[in-house]
Amino acid sequence: MRTKVSISTEYITLGQFLKLADVIQTGGMVKWFLSEHEVYVNGELEDRRGRKLFANDEIDIPSAGSFIVTS
Repeated sequence: MRTKVSISTEYITLGQFLKLADVIQTGGMVKWFLSEHEVYVNGELEDRRGRKLFANDEIDIPSAGSFIVTS
């Protein structure tokens, strides 16, 4: 089951999303987290913290869970 993460803007960056979804505690951890963990956006491996996520994008992090962006 995917955890729904609601955003109130058109998009959110991957770095902001990881903090909003409580995957990381601070924004400063984003670069480290992406270098140490696999993060998939819509089935594709992603390592750019500035990647824009829109409603209905699916994020899979094998070490943390599965998420879907909702608006």
